[in-house]
Amino acid sequence: MKLNAEQLARFDELGYVFIPECFSQKEVEALRQAASDVLNQQREEVWREKDGTPRTAFACHTYNEACELLVHDARLIEPLEQLFGERTYVHQFKINAKAAFTGDVWQWHQDFPTWHKDDGMPEPKAMNIAIFLDEVMPINGPLMIVPRSHRVGELESAHDLKTTSYPLWTPDNETVSRLVEKDGIIAPTGKAGGVLMFHANILHGSAGNITPYPRRIVYLTLSAVSNALTNPTRPDFIAHRDFTPVEKGASDALARYADEHLVSA
Repeated sequence: MKLNAEQLARFDELGYVFIPECFSQKEVEALRQAASDVLNQQREEVWREKDGTPRTAFACHTYNEACELLVHDARLIEPLEQLFGERTYVHQFKINAKAAFTGDVWQWHQDFPTWHKDDGMPEPKAMNIAIFLDEVMPINGPLMIVPRSHRVGELESAHDLKTTSYPLWTPDNETVSRLVEKDGIIAPTGKAGGVLMFHANILHGSAGNITPYPRRIVYLTLSAVSNALTNPTRPDFIAHRDFTPVEKGASDALARYADEHLVSA
């Protein structure tokens, strides 16, 4: 799956592109079951909220078959190869589970400063791809994006230790206010199966979730093979050291997995 001319122009202008219902209902259900399995495990890759609720599960593709199949899905790989003009490797894979009632905030941040300062990534030639596992609504802590903020480059930021997950490099409130006043805030919403791709320097964050509706999202971070890490300081399950180009799998691999493995309610 490649981006069309309109999508490419939108990404260049706004710094993100949203593809609704990219994954089928049965594919989403297989990924939901995978997420439940992963998030219920007691292991170092699964990080939790202050109350013990799972918040982020890292490197799921190394210990869950459905997640491993997702990494090789052409719908996610081809657009990034198209944008970068070269093949990609997996920098990070995680499931962010913003739980019903207790899901905490993610502070305003860009991704690249963390990848650059903590992982030694040379350039912002990497990108997050978000796959919605639940319906993302205006009320359940959707990801908020400041359009066009990728055009200002890497913002001056400080290491913020207040997050319940790993520390982020976050800009100050004055910087956020200035960018929002100029270009506003959008919050892509949609049904489970939607895919959101956004630039490494786009400013984004999310509020807490006090609704009864969970908001689970898979994040696959792919980087250009020429953009390998030089001095990673975070654990390998957060910033991978394997820079082997990702191979594309069969187009129906996840659907076939769903047919074989879905557990009836």
